[in-house]
Amino acid sequence: MKRRIVLIALLALLQGCAQTSGPGNTAAHERRNAETLQDDRNIEHTARQRIGEKYRQNVQVNVTSFNRFVLLTGRVPDESGKTGIERIVAGIDRVRGIANELRVGKSATAGTGYSDSGISGDVRARLRAHKAHALDPVRVFTEEGVVYLLGIVSRAEADAASEIASVTAGVRKVVRVFEYTN
Repeated sequence: MKRRIVLIALLALLQGCAQTSGPGNTAAHERRNAETLQDDRNIEHTARQRIGEKYRQNVQVNVTSFNRFVLLTGRVPDESGKTGIERIVAGIDRVRGIANELRVGKSATAGTGYSDSGISGDVRARLRAHKAHALDPVRVFTEEGVVYLLGIVSRAEADAASEIASVTAGVRKVVRVFEYTN
């Protein structure tokens, strides 16, 4: 039984880059409507499919859509791949904007995913524990120690989430990809 629990925990941690919306992100905390949630899922699926068709295994790209705004992270072999992927995503229906954070160079090592998962989990737990602001709507994505924060938030919520993330162990940089409510 103990071995089974450890295996399940390891599988959860070895998923590569960590993207968490956390168990606190229930419908009560979600600031996007059902149509937008579905659009975000469709954008992510379509982007992954089109990128895969064109670039096959030559790139390592993560696509995260939040409120129809797309965050691109990962590694590509050259600048033409970076701009080509951005063009692919820009051509998808309902995409409102793109933050192209793709890096040119070799892919990260397999061990990075474990630490990224841990960082995302730590940031998410600290956001949930924060009492001054309701930070459940903040989506956390970590790649190579860079924490990306997405959400529809007030400026005070954005500042609080950024501060919390920036002082979390293992975080090299915090990138804010927020839409502000006021």
